[in-house]
Amino acid sequence: MATLILVRHGRSTANTAGVLAGRTPGVTLDDRGAGQAAALPGRLAGVPLALAVTSPLQRCRETLAPLLTARPGLALHTEERISECDYGDWSGRKLAELADEPLMDVVQHHPSAAAFPGGESMRAMQSRAVDAVRDWNARVAAEHGDDAAYVMCSHGDIIKALVADALGLHLDLFQRLHVDPCSVTAIRYTRTRPFLVRLGDTGDFGALAPRDGAGGTAGYADGGAAQVGGGAGAP
Repeated sequence: MATLILVRHGRSTANTAGVLAGRTPGVTLDDRGAGQAAALPGRLAGVPLALAVTSPLQRCRETLAPLLTARPGLALHTEERISECDYGDWSGRKLAELADEPLMDVVQHHPSAAAFPGGESMRAMQSRAVDAVRDWNARVAAEHGDDAAYVMCSHGDIIKALVADALGLHLDLFQRLHVDPCSVTAIRYTRTRPFLVRLGDTGDFGALAPRDGAGGTAGYADGGAAQVGGGAGAP
């Protein structure tokens, strides 16, 4: 079939502000995120890529820009179905404030039942993203062969939902997964099953170190709650 290289966008201004960006316009990479994007061509230097696919949101386009500059012949396609989850009325709000919302408990522990007011359900988010990947897998294999690889830049919850699908995990377990900004996740699809060959690889193990002596690590809120939207990664 094909090998899918999933890249979460680099750290954004919303990540550092502790805001759930969703589809709010005008969210860009911060300085660290721009540096992460600049390093991406070197990290993928040994991988032939058939094409690139991006979420329509600006932070994803900015993340792939250095890779496209380094590979002038690499075609870029925009795919609406891998856009960020539509968080509806939650979009643009502080994550610390959202932690007190009754719905957050459902998002954390029973996400298949979570639907954001004025937005979409997490189940619908996963379904559209999985459909998009299946369609792109078929297209890449048909045009470039079964051994081809392609890169897709998307968002934390989208990538976690795609990994859960590849592993046969129920969506209710997807909050156990974590992908840092500009991390690389790779899934090799075959006729009978997918293989997860990389998960959230940044090459930087700083995120494993305790934060401020508090015992937690970057990307995980106190008490083991997952950060909706994916978090800001290592400080």
